[in-house]
Amino acid sequence: MTANAACAGAPSGDAGHWHDIYWAKCYREVRRLQTRIFKATKEGRWGKVKALQWLLTHSFNGKALAVRRVTENHGKKTPGVDKVTWSTPDAKYRAIKHLSRHGYAPRPLRRIYIPKSNGKMRALGIPTVISYCTSAS
Repeated sequence: MTANAACAGAPSGDAGHWHDIYWAKCYREVRRLQTRIFKATKEGRWGKVKALQWLLTHSFNGKALAVRRVTENHGKKTPGVDKVTWSTPDAKYRAIKHLSRHGYAPRPLRRIYIPKSNGKMRALGIPTVISYCTSAS
């Protein structure tokens, strides 16, 4: 076996670390898949839509952008019911690796109230970061 044999196959998009992710490529690939889903929906090709949705939800790029959207916004320091936040680059990268739909069970939202400008309170539902897993892990 030669050294080049280890590089065979399609690249996974896996950068190895949070700061090594090429975000422009992630946005481009996710946008491309979303466009293909839109076109397939418009044409009524529901099998193709389902297959493309599966590709999007299982792709490294889709998961990376999902984690980035949750962890790099104004509410990133507010934990959900589970009291977990992904604040370090290593935690964010591990989150990408652990995102899966297998064994998923949704958790309730954490309900808090924030003050409005007129003095009343507005309800805010904060989702959890990690969901329940039906199997023991």
